[in-house]
Amino acid sequence: MGDLVNLNKARKARAKNVAHATSAVNRVKFGRTKAEKDRERQEQVRADKLLDGAKLEKD
Repeated sequence: MGDLVNLNKARKARAKNVAHATSAVNRVKFGRTKAEKDRERQEQVRADKLLDGAKLEKD
C-alpha cells in the first residue's frame, strides 16, 4: 500500500508555493526604489526625445 496523503495539507502546501512564486514576481516588478523609477523615467524621456529628433517629416 502507498503512503497516506492528507489532501487538505497537500492543497494548502500547493497554494503556499503558488503564493511564494507570485510574491517573488511582484517583488521584481514593484520592488524598485523611487530613485530607480525616476532614473528609468528620465532615460525613457531621453530616448523618446532622441527618437523624435531623428524623425523625417514628409510634406
